[in-house]
Amino acid sequence: MAEPIQDQHRAVMNALARGIDEALNGPLPAPGLPHGRRPNCFVLLLAEAGKVEDGRVNYISNGHRDDMVAMLRELLARFEGRVAETPETRQ
Repeated sequence: MAEPIQDQHRAVMNALARGIDEALNGPLPAPGLPHGRRPNCFVLLLAEAGKVEDGRVNYISNGHRDDMVAMLRELLARFEGRVAETPETRQ
């Protein structure tokens, strides 16, 4: 499996992820202290415009892999119209 981030994007994506995580969840614990689960999770995707199909998608997240896969599946289902809109799903 390819690395999740190409070398040319690694530093910027890591910096963005740290900033997004801190904005959503506050500062991380001091080094050496346990992190635990953060209350809000996110995934950041980066691809070269117009080359997603045959190109490469880079990703970074602060969440656990299983949670991110479930989140992306739900988002894709919504984009494809496979989720019935209810008052609860519109939030």
